[in-house]
Formats: sequence, structure tokens, C-alpha cells
Amino acid sequence: MRQELVRRQLAVHLTLPPATVLDVGAGQGTQAIQLARDGYEVVAVEPDPEMRAVCGTALAQEPSSVRARLRVLDGSLETLDAVPGLEGRTFDAVLCHGVLMYVEDPNPALRALGRRVHVDGIVSVVARNAGAMAWRHVQRGDFARATALLDEVERSAWERRDPRYTNELGVECRADSLERLGAFFGGIRCSLEYWYGIRTFSDGVAIDTPVPADPAELAAILDMEERLGRTEPYRRAGTLMHLVGRRGEGRGPVL
Repeated sequence: MRQELVRRQLAVHLTLPPATVLDVGAGQGTQAIQLARDGYEVVAVEPDPEMRAVCGTALAQEPSSVRARLRVLDGSLETLDAVPGLEGRTFDAVLCHGVLMYVEDPNPALRALGRRVHVDGIVSVVARNAGAMAWRHVQRGDFARATALLDEVERSAWERRDPRYTNELGVECRADSLERLGAFFGGIRCSLEYWYGIRTFSDGVAIDTPVPADPAELAAILDMEERLGRTEPYRRAGTLMHLVGRRGEGRGPVL
């Protein structure tokens, strides 16, 4: 669900191929491989050797033309400036999807991304939406958990910190507000071109629920998610938010 929605949303903003893309925290390479299929020159950076291996296995099944357009490097968002093979290079698009919730402070992370994008290029970030943290559990009828998360959001606002939550893998993570991330985009000379909600209503099902067997049903769910994700006020209910900023003229971000 997430990957398909991000793919559709990203396509609205990307320069047509051939263009260059840096995918930071690429995971198993779903977006990176699809972009290479579409004709983009892609560099994927991923710190987890198991995820790089999964990406490599999937890439090996692709035609040689696709394999030639994708490089997979060992590195992370935190060490981006020191990743061998990236020295001083900038790209038409810089992606960082599903990573910010694992870093302590999103501001230096966004600055690292901003140093890698061309003027008039885009920075695409998918982060956890602090404004909708409780909605998943409300949909599932777990009102105790929803209440605890609402309390956490209120407490974090009072304490002037980002709210925390435990994801469905049992890992403690951090959520972001749209307003704060938007301000950080300004710090890297990127105007917020648009933002989308992701999983506005489909998180009511458990994580182990199988994909609908009927292709028409799945297509209807994806189409409705896509439309709600770009429409006010429904996009604000998305578990995740997808921000796309475009780099303007002027000096680069402060190092």
C-alpha cells in the first residue's frame, strides 16, 4: 500500500527520465528498482546488509538495462556525507522514505538530504504523522491505546518535544508534525510543493491481513487511498505524510 501510493505521488513531481535519483534508506529497493525500470539513474543507500542482499536478489532478476541504472551502496542517512561513491555528487531527486522516525532530530537529517539535491530538484520525505497517531487504533477499536497516544501527543507538546510511539515491529520511534517539517524544508532552500497523506483509512486492518485476492477490490482501495491522500481534510488522517519540496535558487543549506 505505502510503496504504491508513494510511487504514484512521486510521479507527479519527478523530472522525466533520464534523471538522477538518490534513495536514502532504500530498504529492499522497491522504489529504487521501479525507478530504474522507468529509466532513471538511481543510487540506493542502505545500511542493513540483509536489506541490501534482498535488493540485490530482486535486482538480479531484472534485465541488464535496469541493472545498469541502479547502484546499491552501504551507508545511512546519518553517514551520508561519508558514503564512498557519493563524494560531492548531487541529484535531480533525493528520496528518504520511512527513515526519519528512527532518527533523533530530523533537522540535521534534512540538511544532509538538502546537500545532495540540484537547484530545481526535489526532496521527497515520508515521515510518521504526529497529528494522526491515534487514528489507527481508533479504527481497530483499541481505545485504550488510542487514548495513550493522544495523551502522549498532548504531553509532548507541553514538554516541547516530538511525540514517541512503538511501531508494529515493537521499535520505539518518533513522529513529526507537518508544520515543523515544513519549516525544516525551508532551511534547505526547498519550498513545500505539496504534501500527501498515506494510509488514511486502510490502517483499520491488522498488519497480517492478506492483500485482497480480487484485483478490482485492491485497485479500488488504492484509488480511494490516493484520492483521499491528496484531498483536504482527509489527508490529515494519514498514518504517514509524504512531503515533496523543490530546491530553489540561492545558497545551499548551512553545513
